[in-house]
Amino acid sequence: MSSRSTSPLLPVGALLLGMLSFQFGATLAKQLFPLVGAQGATAMRLGLGALILWLLRQPWRRLTGRHDWASLWGYGLTLGIMNLCFYMALRTVPLGIAVALEFLGPLAIALIGSRRALDFVWAGLAVAGLALLLPYRTQTQALDPVGVLYALGAAVGWATYIVLGRRAGNAFGGDAVALGSAIGALVVVPVGVMHARAALFSLSALPFAVGVAILSSALPYSLEMHALTRLPARTIGILVSIEPAMGALLGLLFLDEHLDGFQWLAITAVIGASIGAVFGARNAPVDIVEMA
Repeated sequence: MSSRSTSPLLPVGALLLGMLSFQFGATLAKQLFPLVGAQGATAMRLGLGALILWLLRQPWRRLTGRHDWASLWGYGLTLGIMNLCFYMALRTVPLGIAVALEFLGPLAIALIGSRRALDFVWAGLAVAGLALLLPYRTQTQALDPVGVLYALGAAVGWATYIVLGRRAGNAFGGDAVALGSAIGALVVVPVGVMHARAALFSLSALPFAVGVAILSSALPYSLEMHALTRLPARTIGILVSIEPAMGALLGLLFLDEHLDGFQWLAITAVIGASIGAVFGARNAPVDIVEMA
């Protein structure tokens, strides 16, 4: 069982701030792509983020007596793979759409935790939203199929992250983020070095990399871990359902990513399906994220 604060205001605020920080970090990370590629940007993000968290929290001081290392390692490996897939998707897919596709992972978790006939309606709405995003159209804004596959890979990672993240947080407390980020860095840093080589250590890229590490890793994952261990899963699902729209708006404002009517409709469908599915899971016997 997870501990939850008496008032939900603080964890709710932490989760919203974490989502906003993550999306701002993603817009900044795309500025790194021409310099080090998506692989290098992921390596910088998780590598520097882990370093910052280790310096701040010093988790090695509290390792004695810890348990559930399997969940921690699963959480960390998932963190690395999920971030790599998401940034690979951002190379060719607009930010808001990539987030909407990635959000299908938490949506699947929400549907698993609910057993009503109405759940099929929410699943159908999500599939309809996905169909509107599939790259079969001939218009200029049809999506890159490889980018879509990477985003769906990130969706699988996000679903796994929710399950293992809560377990790791219950076992390791706030240190789970620092430890998990270090494990994730073990996955993505070698990939980034192989792809970007010397450019990964360029001083011109360092300010962007530090900003991305703070905004997209150190800050949001710490805030999310605070919320994951204090809020019911259905509350988390409802709140994070606004993240695709948040990403689309920031992509429009800062990256000049214009979406067509079908793509905005698809994002709306995914958000609607997410809210409906999470409300439908309100009578589930256990928290959604606690189901494996």
